[in-house]
Amino acid sequence: MCGIVGYIGNKNCVPLLIEGLKRLEYRGYDSAGIGIIDEGISFIVKNKGKVSELQNRLEVLNLKANIGLGHTRWATHGIPNEINAHPHQNEEGTLFLIHNGIIENYKTIKKVLQQNGYKFQSETDTEVLAHLIDSFLRKGFDIFKATQLALQEVDGTYGLAVIYAKEPDRIIAARKGSPLIIGVGQNENFIASDVSAVLAHTKNIIYLEDGEIALITENDYQVKTIHNEEVIKEVEEISMTLDEIDKGGYPHFMLKEIMEQPESLRNSIRGRLLIDEGTAKLGGLENIIDDLLDVDRFLITACGTSWHAGLVAEYMFEQFIRVPTEVEYASEFRYRNPIINKKDAVFFISQSGETADTLAALRETKLRGGIALGVCNVVGSSIARESDSGVYIHAGPEIGVASTKAFTSQLIVLALITLLIARRKNLSIENGREIAKAISKIPDQVAEILKLNNKIEEIADEFKDAKNFLYLGRGYNFPVALEGALKLKEISYIHAEGYPAAEMKHGPIALIDENMPVVFIAPKDATYDKIISNIQEVKARGGRIIAIASEGDDEIKDMVEHVIYIPQTVAMLKPILSVVPLQLLAYHIAVKKGLNVDQPRNLAKSVTVE
Repeated sequence: MCGIVGYIGNKNCVPLLIEGLKRLEYRGYDSAGIGIIDEGISFIVKNKGKVSELQNRLEVLNLKANIGLGHTRWATHGIPNEINAHPHQNEEGTLFLIHNGIIENYKTIKKVLQQNGYKFQSETDTEVLAHLIDSFLRKGFDIFKATQLALQEVDGTYGLAVIYAKEPDRIIAARKGSPLIIGVGQNENFIASDVSAVLAHTKNIIYLEDGEIALITENDYQVKTIHNEEVIKEVEEISMTLDEIDKGGYPHFMLKEIMEQPESLRNSIRGRLLIDEGTAKLGGLENIIDDLLDVDRFLITACGTSWHAGLVAEYMFEQFIRVPTEVEYASEFRYRNPIINKKDAVFFISQSGETADTLAALRETKLRGGIALGVCNVVGSSIARESDSGVYIHAGPEIGVASTKAFTSQLIVLALITLLIARRKNLSIENGREIAKAISKIPDQVAEILKLNNKIEEIADEFKDAKNFLYLGRGYNFPVALEGALKLKEISYIHAEGYPAAEMKHGPIALIDENMPVVFIAPKDATYDKIISNIQEVKARGGRIIAIASEGDDEIKDMVEHVIYIPQTVAMLKPILSVVPLQLLAYHIAVKKGLNVDQPRNLAKSVTVE
């Protein structure tokens, strides 16, 4: 959510801030603004709407400065408008602040400040923080100390940056629960909520940790805790390139990322699959593999699409590792006083590695003595750093808000984890080789499915005006039904529901009529005959059926209106193949409705608030 970018150096910061904000647009936002200091005078320009509108206003103003902050806001406190947009400032207009996160005790602080004569213009918690810092400036503290002291009174989460016109040679940045990095350059330094905002200018990055505050100048930086303890930080060089976060000729990031899946899956597998031995090699789990062989229970916590990946993993773990496995929403897990023992291993799945609820669940697990294992895409993310061990999925940057390639990479990595542990326990080498060979074929099989793009687009044209969709699957493909429905909801705004196919008779069948498209995930597997019966039930009630079926299945095509064929593979890997047509279906329906598929309304890529 929300995007932060800041600059201090020897260049005009205005175009750099706009460039950075454009790189952060994928995170989701409803307003944008920048604040700069020029010769001791602060200027703030902000508006509801897109960064392009902000850019047009700035071109007319022709502002120049060597220090500034930019922000894209995803509304939490107060409606999206110019007043609530960031930056927020003190009454004198000498201090301004941008902020991601939520200050939970802002009402209490605001009441005290109002009693001391402070007046407020916005509905935001961020303006409260700006005035709180100002209250310490009035007591004679410098901007760094004033921010430190203010943050000691704050409950909640923040990634923030502050500039003060009376000390125009520094940016103050602080983090608690919302990601923030420092980009280290030559005669210039940056701050950002995401590496992509500064990638064009530096690959040298410092990751701030929770409770840390930084003083950043043109040529230096200093990091302490908010309680003034010195912190030594390491500069890390990142390998990501600009090409990876550009559209590469595609009309949308989402389509690019769907089409990248053969390569992203290869990257997830590369160097990890030992076909002759029928097993996998995962360096991130080497130091803990003996503990994993002795666990009593696996838990998986995640949110959204990552939760669906966890549901598939539950089937994998219980079928092959033979250990009881539970999957929970991280947002529920963290609040329900969960029972966690030292022989419980808990997986935390998150594309960004910054998902607030999942990160909080991880910390709760560690407090209770469980083994915390991260499955993340973003190197250096909070979940990756705080886990006891874990595995990167190596899907590459995912810019589209609706996750596609990260989901399939999560599934392939969870399959590798299953193979590794199961072979160490009870899975035979013959069965291990069968699974390993099947994993090795997956990227090419996904490439074959992507050749059906034009056919799927034609199906989308036929159903783009539907008001509701139903997705049905069984076994490993029940989570795919949930994921297919989620993709359609996220980007087309069509109401869609996913169900286990057998549960249709327990309620959803009442919705079936000639206006209800029903998507069946129906590959040839152990439940095939049962799902054919479900198809017949929908057909008898006039429902319009789209089926995802196995190549060579001639029986099903006479029962349904449309069939999309996928290659054969072992049951545990079928979700990776069956979800790809559903991604394309959702994408094309949304495009044909004229919607912004990369930045769907009200959604954010990285959900760093509750």
